[in-house]
Amino acid sequence: MRVAILGTGKMGSAIARRLHGLGHDLALWNRTRARAEALGIGLVAATPAEAAGDAEVVLSILTDDAAVRAAYLGPDGALKAARGQVFVEMSTAGPAVAAELEAAVRRSGAGFIESPVLGSIGAMEAGKGILIAAGDDDAFERARPVLDAIGEVNRVDAPEAAAKVKLLANTMLMGLSALTAELMAAATAAGVDPDDAFAMFTRMIPSLANRRAGYVEHRYEPVTFALRDAVKDLRLATDLYRAAGASTPMTDRAKELFERAAATAGDLDLSAISTLYQQKAASRTV
Repeated sequence: MRVAILGTGKMGSAIARRLHGLGHDLALWNRTRARAEALGIGLVAATPAEAAGDAEVVLSILTDDAAVRAAYLGPDGALKAARGQVFVEMSTAGPAVAAELEAAVRRSGAGFIESPVLGSIGAMEAGKGILIAAGDDDAFERARPVLDAIGEVNRVDAPEAAAKVKLLANTMLMGLSALTAELMAAATAAGVDPDDAFAMFTRMIPSLANRRAGYVEHRYEPVTFALRDAVKDLRLATDLYRAAGASTPMTDRAKELFERAAATAGDLDLSAISTLYQQKAASRTV
C-alpha cells in the first residue's frame, strides 16, 4: 500500500523499516528533515500535506499534542491533502487531541483511527507491537494490511478510550520503573548482589530485562524511551486522573520522582530514574 508516516523518531523509524521491508510504498515527513532522510527509505516530503497527498493510509507518531496538532491542522498540515485516506494517529498525546482530530478528520471526509502503540523498537521492527485502536469498521478494513504488519490490534470502543488506555499502560510502566530503581538501590544498600536482585525482579516482570543495563550497570544509552517523554506522559496521565476525580497517590509520587530525575537526565533512557538513587549514594560517601 501507499503509506505516509508523519514523524520519524525512534518508533516512527522502526515502523517505517518494518513497512518498507514488507514492500509498502512509503512517503516520510519529519519536522527535522534530516532524520527522515537518514533512514534511506521511501520518499521524504517537505510537509505533512505533501506526504499524505498520494497515500492510502497516513500514520502519525509524534512527540506531543502540539506536534500532532501542527502536523494535522497547521498551514501545511496533513488534512490539507485529505481526500478519503485513512489517518491513523499513534502518538501519546491524550484523549482531548484524539477527540479533536477525530472530528476534524471526519469533516474532511477521510477515515480516522486512534491507535497508540505499546512495545519496544525491536518489537515494532518485528511486527510484534501492541496497538490500542478505535475507529469504524470501514477504516479498519482499509488500513488492516498496515496495522496487522505492525502488530496485534486490540480494539476499544472510542478514540478517547484508546488514548486513555495508553496513558494507563504507560502509568503502569513508569510506576514499575520507579519501584525497580528504588528496590535496586535498596538491595545494594542492604548488601545484596544487584544481579541476584534483578534476576528475581525479572522473573516477576520479564520485560524489565530489556533495561538491565540501566538498572544494574547504570548505563542509560542507547535511549529507547527518553526520561523526558516519560514525564510528559505522566503529566498527561495525572491530568486525566485528576479530572476524573480518581485518587492516584502512587502515580503522583512517581511523577514527582521522574520530574526530579529529568532535570538532570531527561535525554537519557527511562531507567535513568535510577540516577536519583546514585546521587543519594554519592552524597552519603562525601
